[in-house]
Amino acid sequence: SMVTFKRDMEEEPNPPLKLDAGAMFVLKSRGSWLHCGYHLTTSIVAPALLSLPYALSLMGWFAGMLCLVVAALVTFYSYNLLSLVLEHHAQLGQRQLRFRDMARDILGPRWGRYFVGPIQFGLCYGAVIACILLGGQSMKFIYLLSSPEETMQLYQFVVIFGVLVLILAQIPSFHSLRHINMVSLVLALSFSACATAGSIFIGYSNDAPTKDYSINGKGQDRVFGSFLGIAIIATAYGSGIIPEIQATVAPPVKGKMFKGLCVCYAVVVATFFSAAISGYWAFGNQAKGTVLSNFIVDEKKPLVPSWLLLVTNVFTFLQVAAVTVVYLQPTNEAFEHKFSNAKVQQFSIRNIVPRLVFRSLSVVLATAIAAMFPFFGDINAVIGAFGCIPLDFVLPMVFYNVTFKPTKMSLIFWVNTLIATTFSLLGVLAAISSIRQIVLDANSYSLFANVQM
Repeated sequence: SMVTFKRDMEEEPNPPLKLDAGAMFVLKSRGSWLHCGYHLTTSIVAPALLSLPYALSLMGWFAGMLCLVVAALVTFYSYNLLSLVLEHHAQLGQRQLRFRDMARDILGPRWGRYFVGPIQFGLCYGAVIACILLGGQSMKFIYLLSSPEETMQLYQFVVIFGVLVLILAQIPSFHSLRHINMVSLVLALSFSACATAGSIFIGYSNDAPTKDYSINGKGQDRVFGSFLGIAIIATAYGSGIIPEIQATVAPPVKGKMFKGLCVCYAVVVATFFSAAISGYWAFGNQAKGTVLSNFIVDEKKPLVPSWLLLVTNVFTFLQVAAVTVVYLQPTNEAFEHKFSNAKVQQFSIRNIVPRLVFRSLSVVLATAIAAMFPFFGDINAVIGAFGCIPLDFVLPMVFYNVTFKPTKMSLIFWVNTLIATTFSLLGVLAAISSIRQIVLDANSYSLFANVQM
């Protein structure tokens, strides 16, 4: 009997955990692989891809395209590794629903609490702030197209967009965003198609800027510039919430994430490469922070038909609302985890009041930051370097090697070690160059500035 008891213990090393309120209410595990594909697409394909031509302009054709391809391959590989590690733990009866749970179980409790948790919250909250700012900029753009004699300031649009997010933030669970995220996938394809069409139209028009593909700056500026480009590309491909997305899938989980990732990466390749190549081809080293800024000269004269600008901005505005709500989920989940009671109904007064209060406070704070710091684009590259690179390019390889312990003779061990080491170094360099960029631009910053796109 001792033998059978021992064998039972070995088969069931960790008894299944009781679900807490965060996992029960926010990360409902009910979705299909297709829903998972919608969530993944919204978390990765965001208006940040409109800054890819600028990233290429910092690196040139060869290095830029190489980086785009390598980042696509590495993230697709690393997200699949993450999902294999999650499946492995689910089969052991210990389903991990959050990034910090993975870190806690695989590397130890302090990793989850002091490293992965804070980095992930910083990344997601930074994404929320950046999205609210972008939403405000799109609204201002639409307003300027309809009434060029502007009187309203950017921060007023940021606040209006913040109110919209405040309403959307009350959607109870990640799983209940599936229809919004399906629409978001269509919108992402639409705005990148518009951006691509606009770039090609301008590239062939009489107003086309002279195409110069030489890299701006000299010596150290170029070196730092190329690492800044890497940070921008890493941010574009980064998700940072893969475990939370896998948590929305109904068990059994096996193989569903791979199908979801295939849906997502079909959209990624279609949108990222078309927008990046057409934008850099049309504007060369004059590509601005977001390619839509290149569509207007001197903030007055559009180089493309006004309706195209309008439509592109409406698509961007709508899609960025969906992205904002997706990146609110990890903080929402943490609030529910802390302040909700899992023993009471999800929609009881006891749980609705704290949910309303904390979700609203988090959106109000993010909106205030976005309105005050309209130069958040620079800050975003820092977030990419500190957040996306460790969570999406380094930790998945480490998790896999620690969980499956491949032998030092195996190819996968060395591939993972090489990727993790290379990207750790790149992360440090990208962080330095993105902070340097902030320092260089700091004198042009002012609070509540009415900046153009």
